[in-house]
Amino acid sequence: MRLSRRSLLAAATAAAALSPSPAAAAPAARPGHRLRTGFERLAASGYAALRGERVGVVTNPTGVTRDVRHIVDVMHADDRVELTAVFGPEHGFRGTAQAGGSEGRHDDPATGLPVYDTYLKSGQPLADVFTASGVDTVVFDIQDVGARFYTYIWTLYDCMEAARLAGKRFVVLDRPNPVTGRAALGPVLHKEFATFVGRQPIAQAHGMTVAELALLFNAEFLAAPVDLDTVRMSGWRRSDFHDASGLPWVPPSPNMPTADTALVYAGTCLFEGTNLSEGRGTTRPFELLGAPDLDGRWAAAAGELDLPGVHFREAYFAPTFSKFTGTTIGGVQLHVHDRAAFDPVRTGIALLVTARRTWSGFAWRADDWIDKLTGSTLVRTAIDAGADTDEVVAGWQDELRAFRGLREEYLLYR
Repeated sequence: MRLSRRSLLAAATAAAALSPSPAAAAPAARPGHRLRTGFERLAASGYAALRGERVGVVTNPTGVTRDVRHIVDVMHADDRVELTAVFGPEHGFRGTAQAGGSEGRHDDPATGLPVYDTYLKSGQPLADVFTASGVDTVVFDIQDVGARFYTYIWTLYDCMEAARLAGKRFVVLDRPNPVTGRAALGPVLHKEFATFVGRQPIAQAHGMTVAELALLFNAEFLAAPVDLDTVRMSGWRRSDFHDASGLPWVPPSPNMPTADTALVYAGTCLFEGTNLSEGRGTTRPFELLGAPDLDGRWAAAAGELDLPGVHFREAYFAPTFSKFTGTTIGGVQLHVHDRAAFDPVRTGIALLVTARRTWSGFAWRADDWIDKLTGSTLVRTAIDAGADTDEVVAGWQDELRAFRGLREEYLLYR
């Protein structure tokens, strides 16, 4: 493993902070409990970690304080930090673009700061953007949702690699994993299936925060380590769901409107790899799934599986964009009633298995996108061969066990 001096110091600090305390042992709803994000702790220090440096921030609409002020606006107004640039990911810095889009290079009307576009840039081209910006340090602050195929963690990875190539320091401001950090779930990516929805071999639901992922990336996957600092949270425990944080939910992307969406996303996003709607174009994306000619038989078949923590309701809806625009289609709506027991990945697999058996029109996308989402051919070929849910899930257990062991080395919280 390769860790920079700053990373070693951060890890040592984190280890010291893991000592048992009354606060750490109390329940999530304890009176006076207050989570502090990485940005809150950085600001409280007077931006000590950024003193004397020209700073650029990789962020989007989720980079807010608990009173929903954007951190760029806060930093721009504070003389204690020299903020000189902003870097926007997919959907853009202010979040105006749909999936697969960005806002391009522009000057931010609110602050006058130059905004550089990082979307679909990596390696030397992205390093050239950092060089052209004139910053000394690149700061990352974006809310993740805990799934390997959510692109912001690969924006993190690409920006770390580009910062290394450009000779820039990199600082990650941590935020909670909204679906907890209890466990890693699902298949692990095979390197030959690496894309922007999965650059490196991590589990489909990784169960980590962005700072923990940054430490993992830096030590295990980058060609050489970047000069990395992480500003960890205080008051967060691995068992906490988003509502325990006291933080506002700002949609990280247009089709992630609520924390409930994030809860199911790691499983039901797999329907992007099929000819069924994954609910885009509705008010409940990834909770509503369906297709023409599907009826209540699918919901009934899913209900008979008795999956923990979730009920399935027969549902009909007409997407306003994406698949089946303007067409009333049938399918299911997921209702998670026990989120601690709910396993999103196993549930997603079970729904794929039952959809294929229930609907004669079921098909994978012609480009085998399902293989990019799951990280290998394992899921698709097993389901095509008639495997049931248990058999599909059994196929990735050895790889998942190995990833879980690796993941343990980089966890900052208990």
